Amino acid sequence: MLVRRIARPLLAAPFIYGGISTLRKPQDRVPGARPVVEKIAETADKQLPVELPRDVEQWVKADAVIKVAAGSLFALNKFPRLTAIVLSASIVPTTLAGHRFWEHDDPTEQFGQISNFVKNTGLFGGLLLAAVDTEGKPSVGYRTRRAAKRAADATEKNYEKATKRAMKAQKKATRKAGKKSGKGALKVFS
Repeated sequence: MLVRRIARPLLAAPFIYGGISTLRKPQDRVPGARPVVEKIAETADKQLPVELPRDVEQWVKADAVIKVAAGSLFALNKFPRLTAIVLSASIVPTTLAGHRFWEHDDPTEQFGQISNFVKNTGLFGGLLLAAVDTEGKPSVGYRTRRAAKRAADATEKNYEKATKRAMKAQKKATRKAGKKSGKGALKVFS
């Protein structure tokens, strides 16, 4: 649909631009990202058997690469649902790291941070919609349930057919056995 061809590149543009900008000067994003990276690393260290790297600049660069790659694929309509999920997952730490409006006392600065925070939550909502957009095709869940029902119906139908055939074969065998035992009895008595 034409709307998707226009909307996807528009939705991807902030991620691609932001990712490229971050890759050019990652050190600008490090101070804001530090608390989020430390919290993630601390939580992961408690739950994972391996220790995550704590180099904040490395995390910032990785996030930027993810945004550029997933944003480009999303804009080109390649794996749109998957890339929408990836972008929505990447926007959460970015928003929490870069737009901590609750930490600012200056009303002008706080307003700017709130504005960007709300913008990012809007982008997040758009990405969630894109992640569930099946482009008019039935979803994987629907197709799976439908295929399972068809398989169950076919199995039940085949089972009923096999049961009928077995019953027929059993009746035929019983009649045949009865005829054989009847012929044998006649020979004995004659």
